[in-house]
Amino acid sequence: MSAHALYVAAAYGISALVIAGLVGWILLDQKARKRELAALEAAGIRRRSDQKPVAQ
Repeated sequence: MSAHALYVAAAYGISALVIAGLVGWILLDQKARKRELAALEAAGIRRRSDQKPVAQ
């Protein structure tokens, strides 16, 4: 394998690792945000969008 092919293969490998790391980070963060929302809703705190509109 030539030096150029090794460089290209290394670049693809590093890029794949970085992308996999970002996807993992996003999935872990999503799980944490869902836990936080569940805790807030269990405490009785609701989203503004869940409130019924006030009739005037």
